[in-house]
Amino acid sequence: MESGAGKHWTEEEVKALLSVWSEKNIRKQLHGTLRNKGIFIYIAKRLQELGVCRDWKQCRAKYKNLKYEYRTVKYAHNSGDVTKTMKFFHDLDAILRYEPVTQVQAEENGRCPATETQPNTSPTTGSAQ
Repeated sequence: MESGAGKHWTEEEVKALLSVWSEKNIRKQLHGTLRNKGIFIYIAKRLQELGVCRDWKQCRAKYKNLKYEYRTVKYAHNSGDVTKTMKFFHDLDAILRYEPVTQVQAEENGRCPATETQPNTSPTTGSAQ
């Protein structure tokens, strides 16, 4: 079996990742957490239960790539370019639109970011870093 970061994700694997990612506790822990290895180890274990054999590094890389692609398409749509699209845009929109407002956005809107950017992000999986 081919492994490593270069192996392409199948549609079923991406759907499984999105289903785990969409869980409220996972979204809450991922938002704003910089040291998130423990969260991705947990995600990789959950994916394994669903029949997807990916390590935590592959899960994190796919998460970052999907998030980047989503934000690129979302920015294009907000700028009036509706020709830009991606396969799982609506699934990602459902997951990412519930993220708390980031500090930069809050400051631009003139609101106090103190209460909006403090989600409980301590991972429950106990990663030692």
